[in-house]
Amino acid sequence: MGTGTYLDLLLSGLVVTLKTSLLAWIIALISGCVIGVMRTLPSRTASWIGFGYVEFFRNMPLLVQLFLWFFVLPELLPKSAGLWLKQLPNAPFWTAAIGIGFFMSARVAVQLQAGISSLPRGQKQAATALGLTTMQTYRYVLLPMAFRIILPPLTSEFLNTIKNTAVAITIGLVELTGEARSMQEFSFQVFEAFTAATVLYLIVNFIVATAMRFLERYVAIPGYIAGK
Repeated sequence: MGTGTYLDLLLSGLVVTLKTSLLAWIIALISGCVIGVMRTLPSRTASWIGFGYVEFFRNMPLLVQLFLWFFVLPELLPKSAGLWLKQLPNAPFWTAAIGIGFFMSARVAVQLQAGISSLPRGQKQAATALGLTTMQTYRYVLLPMAFRIILPPLTSEFLNTIKNTAVAITIGLVELTGEARSMQEFSFQVFEAFTAATVLYLIVNFIVATAMRFLERYVAIPGYIAGK
């Protein structure tokens, strides 16, 4: 295998990493937002559901969760459904994206809860005085402000999502780390293989961090967030 082939190997792994990360992040944002809002609602039931969700997914190691999704869940479902999951095309990809997505959603929920809780009470009271419903208050008043506040920690969580895809090698997903491992097995060049993978990770993380920094400056509210 030539140098070009090794590079193609790593780039194909990088594509899988990016696809897995993006799908996982979409899942994390959607479910994390729902749970984060539930944790701030006055309803005790909603608050407890949100609390239980976060504690379950945040306190269990990601590796264990991926094993549960990939190996245990098909055995717990009815035979036909379990067989369908086992025969699902590209099952490691979907399992990794869903598993990492739910794992990161707990962290997104906590960040969003902190962002909403940091807002002055007067904003919610003003929305109520204007006759807005609870849903309208969150949609038009609280969430737009909260997301501006938590953009920096959300950037860190997205970078963590990209790095967490490396764990998916344990369930057979051949992403960037998996391709680097295959490369060193073919060539016995361990240092070169994982150095190249590290450089690709650094480039991707740098691009994401830079893009999010520009976005943070674009949506910042002057005088509201310190240093803006």
